[in-house]
Amino acid sequence: MSKFNQYLGGLLNLPVRRNMKENPPIVSPLEPISTAMRLMMHEDTGAVVVVVDDRPVGILTERDLLQRVINAKRDFESTPVCDVMSHPPVTIEEEQSVQDALRNMREHDIRRLIVTKNGLVTGLTTERRLLEVAYSDFASEAYGSLKGPLYDESSKIGATYVSTYPPRECGIATFTEDLVGAISRTHVLRPPLVVAVNDQGGYYDYSIDVRLQIDEDDTESYAKAAWKINESTVKVVNLQHEYGIFGGEWGEHVIPFLEIVKKPIVTTLHTVLEEPGAKAKDILQRIVELSNTVIVLAKAGIRILEETYGGLAKKISYIPHGCPNIPYVETELLKPNLGLEGRIVLSTFGLLSRGKGVEYAIEALQEIVRKEPRVLYLVIGETHPEVRKREGEEYREKLLNLVQSLGLRRNVRFVNRFLAKNELMRYLQATDIYIAPYPNREQISSGTLVTALSAGKAIVTTPFHQAKEVILEGAAMRSEFMNPRSISNCVMALLNSEKMKQSFQKRAYDYSRNMIWPNVAMQYVNTFYRIAQ
Repeated sequence: MSKFNQYLGGLLNLPVRRNMKENPPIVSPLEPISTAMRLMMHEDTGAVVVVVDDRPVGILTERDLLQRVINAKRDFESTPVCDVMSHPPVTIEEEQSVQDALRNMREHDIRRLIVTKNGLVTGLTTERRLLEVAYSDFASEAYGSLKGPLYDESSKIGATYVSTYPPRECGIATFTEDLVGAISRTHVLRPPLVVAVNDQGGYYDYSIDVRLQIDEDDTESYAKAAWKINESTVKVVNLQHEYGIFGGEWGEHVIPFLEIVKKPIVTTLHTVLEEPGAKAKDILQRIVELSNTVIVLAKAGIRILEETYGGLAKKISYIPHGCPNIPYVETELLKPNLGLEGRIVLSTFGLLSRGKGVEYAIEALQEIVRKEPRVLYLVIGETHPEVRKREGEEYREKLLNLVQSLGLRRNVRFVNRFLAKNELMRYLQATDIYIAPYPNREQISSGTLVTALSAGKAIVTTPFHQAKEVILEGAAMRSEFMNPRSISNCVMALLNSEKMKQSFQKRAYDYSRNMIWPNVAMQYVNTFYRIAQ
């Protein structure tokens, strides 16, 4: 038997417990559907296990929700889980093999399998999870990273993530937390080591994942963190780079840190300027030189790096910005609980700053509400903390004054809070049309755009780099930069044609499937193993 066949046989004979989601979300049969949906969103999973005394009696999946709740127009609060769950459940004991699990799923034509120990629920697995974890092990073996027995804990590599991190309120912090969580759920790396970047005067109650901290303007703290990383057992450093989170001119303080680090470096670039100033260009070029691999979040970033910064093609990879796996639901089912019943909901969310272009969407409402007075535009999110430090609430006050002057008080609502993910998802699911009115064509990517895609929203967006790619795939409607009339024309086209709106919704949801966090996490894992050889 060849070495490959021996290895493949070893993978298929691994026990299922090595390839399952431990402690899956569970509900009782009498819980309302709304409880199960909140668990799915919180755990970023497509199913919950229904149990009585820790023994499975059924399973509720996204498909069950779509077919038996949403299409049937059943109420989320009054419908109990037992009325719509799939039962009896198909289970497998955790010591049985991956091969047994795959056979079981194919025989019963199911995508998820409940894992038990002596009949009690211990995990949940899927065909994709089994095959992806097996593939990761195989990739690691091929790169020479695995020296011990298959899936031995000692064979796993560790990764360090250098970034802002919650509870600091920052888009990059949220991205990194989502990435770290998704990678951790693959169970193929050691526990993460996060190096959190603090803003000036910032002190945060970080989670246990944060082992080191850097103060953005303290150059010595960068060096100390680099030395600690060199002394650690981690094999890869992932730097999340954005202008403004590292100290010095154009974030230059990060350069000595990268020069000291002796581990392979994977840098994720959240912004790639097409027309940078001399200083900004020099700094990014040096970051690219010091990195073993550079990840961009939109395909356009590859071209810009090669043409403007002289980036080596073999160094650059495209991995999309991740997004949550949000169940697709009809907006009308969510509106009553949010006080939105009877309204046509438009929304924009994210930390508020002038770079959002919200004023252009507000100006577009003048024309929209003349034709459809039920429209309500939600501006969701508090002012960006860095903006608040520089100018207070000046931009928000400007928007409030604009709403007042245009007579739109009944048609615009500001949700001035940093929303928890579950609450944010409920607002997004209640949205009929999502607007991304960014005024900057050089913007590479947008986490809010991909989240709207993942919720299956009809989207009106300006054509910044990532949005261009989405528009070309027919997953969003294009409006022009800083052009209220263009936004209003797009919104009215969607409101006047339910068929067109539904078509954009479906294409958006389908487009986002490759971008959900489990898929993005596996691409990072494979990148880490590749450069750690």
